[in-house]
Amino acid sequence: MSKTIKLTILDSETVTKGDVSLDGIAALAESRVFGYTPNEKVAEVIGDSDAVICNKCLITEDVFAACPDLKYVGLFATGYNNVDLEAADRRGAAVCNVPAYSTYAVAQHTFALILDHYSRAAEYEKDTADGGWIDYKLFSRFYMPTFELYGRTIGIVGYGDIGSRVGAIARAFGMNVLTYTRTPARVTDGTETVSFEELLRRSDIVSLHCPLTADNEKMINAETLRLMKPDALLVNTARGGLIDEAALAEALDKGVIAAAKLDCLTLEPMRADCPLYGVKNCGITPHIAWAPIETRVRLLREVEENLRAWINGAPRNVVNLKGKE
Repeated sequence: MSKTIKLTILDSETVTKGDVSLDGIAALAESRVFGYTPNEKVAEVIGDSDAVICNKCLITEDVFAACPDLKYVGLFATGYNNVDLEAADRRGAAVCNVPAYSTYAVAQHTFALILDHYSRAAEYEKDTADGGWIDYKLFSRFYMPTFELYGRTIGIVGYGDIGSRVGAIARAFGMNVLTYTRTPARVTDGTETVSFEELLRRSDIVSLHCPLTADNEKMINAETLRLMKPDALLVNTARGGLIDEAALAEALDKGVIAAAKLDCLTLEPMRADCPLYGVKNCGITPHIAWAPIETRVRLLREVEENLRAWINGAPRNVVNLKGKE
């Protein structure tokens, strides 16, 4: 492309608070950077830009219609459900994501949640900080039960980059690993593949690592929760929509399963009326599994390379059909 590219970044605060730099991306074009853009202002902010980069802002049919110069949508994410791909196709616009950048971070956070449940280190730290161990009559104050991961079974739903990394970590702890995946032929590390129902019945921990689709929305629901062990832990670092939150809240309240540890919800940010807000034995972190500094540096480097490739006429990581042409 010979002309100067006009680029708008819509929601930079979703990837940096100043701790990682957007300079490499911004230097590739005539750039405007906005920390946050409400969806009703997206078309106005994009204006006559040729390219836009965003994380969760909605790039709809109406946005494309209002911004006829828009020919590139870059994502600060792997997911692209916020972009109308058919509208992008009709206008010959490339939509480019960043696959697999957060594998190590999400697998790490998955086990942070698991260990929090089984080892209860944070609770013991707080008790000690509150003076619970001062002048205690015994050398060891183990008043809350903790448990080993060794010998337990983890069922991993989805066995792509993240799911298989979680499996590798689990084996290092001496755990048994099961998986339910749409592509069992791709499981080449010896992990046992089973049906979803069998995975729920056999697993001490059920960990979700699959994309959200129309077919698996609310796959964790009242019926499937009843298949799980009463002492089972449910972990979700994938997408909130995989879980029927009202059903999970009821299951936790009634002791159908022991606990849930979640890093994502159906509606984000969390609403005050979220069915899981304040529910017992439900720990929630605010969608941070992907967010270590090294992970975001890797993400921004790939976003920069995606934009550079499109400018040079050879787009990469394209997720819509016409954008690949």
